[in-house]
Amino acid sequence: MEKIQFQCDYNEGCAPQILQRLSETNLEQNIGYGEDPHCEHARELIRKACEASEADVHFLVGGTQANATIISSILRPYQGVIAATTGHIAIHETGAIEHGGHKVLAQPATNGKIQAEQIKQCLQNHYSEDGPEHAVQPAMVYISYPTEYGTLYSKQELKDIHNVCLQHHIPLFIDGARLGYGLASKESDITLPELAKLADVFYVGGTKQGALFGEAVVITNPALKKDFRYFIKQGGGMLAKGRLLGIQYEELMQNDLYLTLARHANEQAERIQKALLQKGYKMAVPSPTNQQFFVLPNDDLKRLEEKYVLSVWDRVDTDHTIVRFCTSWATKKENVDKLIDTINRL
Repeated sequence: MEKIQFQCDYNEGCAPQILQRLSETNLEQNIGYGEDPHCEHARELIRKACEASEADVHFLVGGTQANATIISSILRPYQGVIAATTGHIAIHETGAIEHGGHKVLAQPATNGKIQAEQIKQCLQNHYSEDGPEHAVQPAMVYISYPTEYGTLYSKQELKDIHNVCLQHHIPLFIDGARLGYGLASKESDITLPELAKLADVFYVGGTKQGALFGEAVVITNPALKKDFRYFIKQGGGMLAKGRLLGIQYEELMQNDLYLTLARHANEQAERIQKALLQKGYKMAVPSPTNQQFFVLPNDDLKRLEEKYVLSVWDRVDTDHTIVRFCTSWATKKENVDKLIDTINRL
């Protein structure tokens, strides 16, 4: 029997609307490298959704590529990026940022988040040293929305981080690989236009949210716009058939599709969360998005793994494990029904 996967949010292909549109436009002849009409239209739609008419929008293939390209385009050789110890660039990208010559200045995280005061202290500590030039200079801040633990920064937390960045003249970069799942959460108190005003650069994730592949990088700070396409090309991120990215974002950004797909994933995750809580399992992290983290006895995990593919996140002790249950835009309600029934039988 083939196992049902709740391992991650990019196991499936793409939203049917995208696949249909890719098929319809398959034999079109278009100029390459993201300069085609589809990419231009997609940029217009993203700017409109962000209420940022002057923003630059660039399309890259994946999250690690987007993170590495953005960070390398901003930092000087002696500078580093402040991030949470649990941040994607710190633990899940094989040292891609360091490979580009920049240190990740990891700060202790609480439920995946770092706070404005931590960032301020990191900056103050550096410049209060005798001879700060002997250490890597903190020169930008990286956070993700949602975090690696599915948690959300509140609007006030983002404003506080934004203000610290303004005070110290460094940019705020928000990794939006799962942006839609965050914005569509019942607990989110921020809109896309509000987030766009707080971030100097961020991206609207597609790979994990209904696209075959792709991330749309949005640069709102004019100082960061210059020559960004050079960095994309040098890093191997300039897709010759760029229209494949533009077409996908044309579909995602129309008719509320982006957030509709995200709401579905969150709703299915909430059903799983309720079933696990009713069974008496402890939530490891209070996540209001499509990723759910629970502490399970190893015997129960073993029984679940007979039918389902899950992510083992951390070992609590010899008898308990933190497990991630992850839904996606394509998660079938009937598969969640089966999982809930199995949970109830444990």
